[in-house]
Amino acid sequence: MSQVPDILRILPEVILTLTGVVVMLIDASLAPAKPRWPLGWVAALGTTLAYGASIFQLRIPGGTGFFGTIETSAFTIFFHVLICLIVVVTLLVAIDTLPPDSHHQGEFYALVVFGAVGMCLMTGAVELLVVFIALEISSISTYILAGYRKRTDRGPESAIKYFLLGSFATAFLLYGIALIFGATGTTQIYEIARAVPSASNQWMILAGLAMMLVGVLFKVSAAPFHVWTPDVYEGAPSPVVALLSTAPKAAAFALLLRIAYEAFPTLRAVWSPLIWIVAALSMTVGNLAALRQENVKRMLAYSSIAHAGYLLAAFAGLGSSGISAAVFYTAAYAAMNVGVFTVVTLVSGYDDKLPLVADFRGLIFRSPLLGSLLLFFLISLVGIPFTGGFFGKFYAFSAAVSGGAVTLAIVGLLNSGLASAYYLRLALAAAQRLPKREGDAAVSAPRVGVAVGAALLLTAAATLWLGIGPGAVLRAAEIGAHTLQAPPPETQELPVESRLKR
Repeated sequence: MSQVPDILRILPEVILTLTGVVVMLIDASLAPAKPRWPLGWVAALGTTLAYGASIFQLRIPGGTGFFGTIETSAFTIFFHVLICLIVVVTLLVAIDTLPPDSHHQGEFYALVVFGAVGMCLMTGAVELLVVFIALEISSISTYILAGYRKRTDRGPESAIKYFLLGSFATAFLLYGIALIFGATGTTQIYEIARAVPSASNQWMILAGLAMMLVGVLFKVSAAPFHVWTPDVYEGAPSPVVALLSTAPKAAAFALLLRIAYEAFPTLRAVWSPLIWIVAALSMTVGNLAALRQENVKRMLAYSSIAHAGYLLAAFAGLGSSGISAAVFYTAAYAAMNVGVFTVVTLVSGYDDKLPLVADFRGLIFRSPLLGSLLLFFLISLVGIPFTGGFFGKFYAFSAAVSGGAVTLAIVGLLNSGLASAYYLRLALAAAQRLPKREGDAAVSAPRVGVAVGAALLLTAAATLWLGIGPGAVLRAAEIGAHTLQAPPPETQELPVESRLKR
């Protein structure tokens, strides 16, 4: 069989990079008075092409390229597709919600695309130094996007907090990589897995693993590494929060799965109890804190911490069942969370003029479409049947039970009941009809444009599809789980598409 050109293994990243460059060049060539919103469509088109390139990778043989640093497999393709779809929806939301006079709008679209380059690269990297570079590409873009509303007080504050704490967590990851290299003599993930059982400096390996887990768990905002989340979510523009709460987390979870199951499978007895504790803490701390929130974005921030715990519960599963459950939950959470933040963006506005739960009262009467969609996404976050959230939690807790973590599954179920309190509080506010009083000003219904309407359609359809017919996505997740635990991909001869048909 002819060898696959290395460039095909990073084709989505190449297309995304070129898209970001094109957006910046067009932006620089436009007169200052010209509108920049068409650049969002350019970025969305380029990201759609990257999505197509990810699908094309199903036809090439699985394996590694660039001297064993980048891998193409069903696992990496799944996350490439997921990240590209999240970025497309985020761009569609931004096209209709960024005000025409917002500063550096072209740079906003370019930064979103450049951030996607790092996220996609992180999911396919099997070399820890490439992982670090990819993480920095993603992080630098998101640090800037978090402070995009620089004319407000909370925008710069959120960016500074995110940058300082993120840099601190990245230092932990880098020190962990250095310790692993000192103990094994390599930073290639497959080589690390072979070297760990016979390494003489086991304490260095354990310390390195612990530091790497700290760095990655910060990115997924798992407790106790979650303190940045509510402030950043509150200060960043809502379209940015929709991106931050899903795509970087998906990439970080992919990295966490690769570290746990490919680099350190023989140390499961060490990392599994740690993940157990973090999962229980994240679920409990996130839900308890969310109960006290009146600000919708802060409430959803703590909710995202709890959902990180639900996802981590799947790590207690045995083998491929735990991996596939975690991968499926990542997709389900991305669909419903991007959807709910899209509704929040339209209702609260770019400047978050209506940030509180009370401001959502009567939404279903002011805008039946947005009110109904908000209720739909909230019941999915609760985990009601016939939504993606139900099957996501079902598979995650089932994996935990099959792995012997029955207590963790019970903690998750109790927390799901606790979470319904604040989700339903927001849902009841949206469904509450306000009495008309003389002198009250009429509140106009939010306008739904073509781009943001397409974003709502995509997220609602995905959430419903994952709740009614999750078989195709679950099967893709299972195939990805098997390739994650497979031998080094140089030995695999069949194209990924052929393995999917088996």
